[in-house]
Amino acid sequence: MNHLSAVRFLAAFCAVAIAGGLAAPVVRADSDSEIVENINQRIQQGWEDNEVTPSERADDAEFARRASLDIIGRIPTYSELTVFLESEARDKRERFVDQLLDNEDYIRNSASIWGNLLVGRANNRGGGRASLDRWLRNAIYTNIPYDQFVKELLTAEGSSDKNGAVVFLSSHLNEMAVPATSITSRLFLGRQLQCTQCHNHPFNDWQQAQFWGMNAFFRGTRRQGNPNRGAVTLTDAPAATMVDFEKRNGTMQSARRQFFDGDGAQIAELDVTVDILELRNRGQKQALAKPREELANYITDPSKPFLAETQVNRVWGDLFGYGFTKPVDDMGPHNQASHPELLKYLAGQFREAGYDNKRLIRWIAASDAYNLTSKFNEANLDDNPAAGEMPIFSHMYLKQFRAEQLYDSLLIATAADQAGRTSDQAEAQRATWLRQFVQTFGTDENDESTSFNGTIPQALLLMNGQLMNNALGGGSGSFLRKVVLSATGRPDEDSKNAPKTAAQARLAATRAARSRNKNTPAKIETLFLVALSREPTPTELDAFNDVYAKGKYSDPVVGLQDIFWSLLNSNEFVINH
Repeated sequence: MNHLSAVRFLAAFCAVAIAGGLAAPVVRADSDSEIVENINQRIQQGWEDNEVTPSERADDAEFARRASLDIIGRIPTYSELTVFLESEARDKRERFVDQLLDNEDYIRNSASIWGNLLVGRANNRGGGRASLDRWLRNAIYTNIPYDQFVKELLTAEGSSDKNGAVVFLSSHLNEMAVPATSITSRLFLGRQLQCTQCHNHPFNDWQQAQFWGMNAFFRGTRRQGNPNRGAVTLTDAPAATMVDFEKRNGTMQSARRQFFDGDGAQIAELDVTVDILELRNRGQKQALAKPREELANYITDPSKPFLAETQVNRVWGDLFGYGFTKPVDDMGPHNQASHPELLKYLAGQFREAGYDNKRLIRWIAASDAYNLTSKFNEANLDDNPAAGEMPIFSHMYLKQFRAEQLYDSLLIATAADQAGRTSDQAEAQRATWLRQFVQTFGTDENDESTSFNGTIPQALLLMNGQLMNNALGGGSGSFLRKVVLSATGRPDEDSKNAPKTAAQARLAATRAARSRNKNTPAKIETLFLVALSREPTPTELDAFNDVYAKGKYSDPVVGLQDIFWSLLNSNEFVINH
């Protein structure tokens, strides 16, 4: 056979093998621009299929606020926003996203989200939330590949003091490791198996035995120490390959250790036939299989789509408010994705990109859909996932703040944590306020998201809480004080001339009071920019300026307090749009 014939034969054989299912097609790694274009094309096709006209492109201010909240977990600072708005670069939005991903708050925000998902918001579960947070921040700082991230969480061993990843599984080993089984499949496979521990799944082929087969991977894991009193240690002891469970009719059955691949098919079994006692009696040593390592290898196997698809779905949901499924961690034949081909495509590219989370965020943030305004039009009114409809992503959906987003955004808007305090005092106060906010606005569950929903306790805390009182008190170092004392109404422009002492501040305030109407519109505009990331409409500006002008205030701070208070307590402030 000559060279040309050999080439033709090989090509024909590959074609037959692929057609016959002997080999899977290789995913080609596209460039970033090609990936973004593919996202756009597939979303555009959805608009056409549903006869929907997308909303207009969001203006720069709306985009900046949205991207900041989504990526770093807070609104942009006055300086960050104004620099972005004044930029004339054609790729200013891409550059802005890059800056956000390099911001240290990206690390803190991502660690907070993952910490809540992994163990909830409690401080002491599993041997220490603080230890887990340190591990998460380091993992996110180094941008470790997502598959490695998952593998390290599933295989962690040793003391939680030295390895914070231990905290994850140590938090869920109670009740025969049932919680560990459920949360592992939910977070990393996007499958909610918890109902199958008692009975077969009512809407698909998932079987009770498959849950307990997965559960067997964790049955040899041992936790030493009290997670509520300090560090804990994880070790692995030899475990049986069979697990007994009770069927719904009361009879007992055994399940063999097996990996649940996400669609109900058994793809692997571990057959550990070594008799531990016999080996011990014979004085022999043998490296025993570690079930958790085997499980981690199955879950992160690049030939299986579930890990990548679940993470793509989660990140898409974080950025849009809705994933391709609702909820994002309940995928499967009973809950079809809104854009299955796009999900598969992005998952493939995510794998080819080395499970790089930052690149995944960049792709989505650069898409046409992410850059749309949240204002809908007459032709996309029906694109309303909140009403139970499949998302079409023809406009940005409104997203309620998580407790952490609300808290950190209030600090950015007001600098309340800096008002009259040293840096150490400010950090200590921040921790106290955050606990208060979490108790009022959040839960201690591993929820997909926890949001501000306008309950009476939440409203009272915003209106009358210590944070708001500090924010609106206009103390030294607060943003409001800087605005009031500014001659131009633009605090950054006057920073070099800011009062250095309390006496200077009082003198400046007195002078400002004598001419409080001077540059008042500029000061109001500044408060709008920092609170809502936009300038006031002419109607809003006239109304607020009138309120200020008619007031009789001995202290100029008081004249702007009501304006700032109303902005920070508005629905617009607590909604990411």
